[in-house]
Amino acid sequence: MRVKKPALKTIFLTGLLVLVPLAITLWVLGLIIGTMDQTLLLLPDDWQPSHLIGMRVPGFGVVVTLAFVFVVGLLAHNFIGQKLVGWWEAILTRIPIVGPLYGSVKQVSDTLLSSNGNAFRKALLVRYPHADAWTIAFLTGAPGGDVVNHLQGEYVSVYVPTTPNPTSGFFLMMRTSDVIELDMTVDAALKYIVSMGVVAPAHNPRQQRPGPLL
Repeated sequence: MRVKKPALKTIFLTGLLVLVPLAITLWVLGLIIGTMDQTLLLLPDDWQPSHLIGMRVPGFGVVVTLAFVFVVGLLAHNFIGQKLVGWWEAILTRIPIVGPLYGSVKQVSDTLLSSNGNAFRKALLVRYPHADAWTIAFLTGAPGGDVVNHLQGEYVSVYVPTTPNPTSGFFLMMRTSDVIELDMTVDAALKYIVSMGVVAPAHNPRQQRPGPLL
């Protein structure tokens, strides 16, 4: 029985759709595990797995890294640990160049990783990069500092991610009246962006008007 060419093409594309996500996932996991394995270099030679058991154990660095993070979190969770972290941060902030950089990174990480953080609060629809184009953005807060003194009206701070890599993007301050709040979760919006619009969220008719953005 002969298989038609369109059928062969369809079968091949189906195989790609199955294998490409798996390959990318394995590649990312391999990159993460390989990077975390580098933490073994911090151990003394006598503590290296290759010295203890006579062979290299792939992924052992992941266990060491996770254990180290857990121990640091455990120590920093009590009163004494919090005092030590406070002293350590006070020393770092007094170092030129290092201090401002550490402070900025800590502020961002606290916002993104905190259990009660408000990073990426809501998914929005905004006009970007020109008035006749629309894209998805995420609400990150409201403008602050001296910026507020130069803005007339109500503004919000938004992050416009790039596709397919949402870790890079653009920070914009836009009029509240120029943004549309989407009835869409942040996770669904991220999937929509990463897939370049291929994986579209299910259409849910809006039941009521959304409340204030902030």
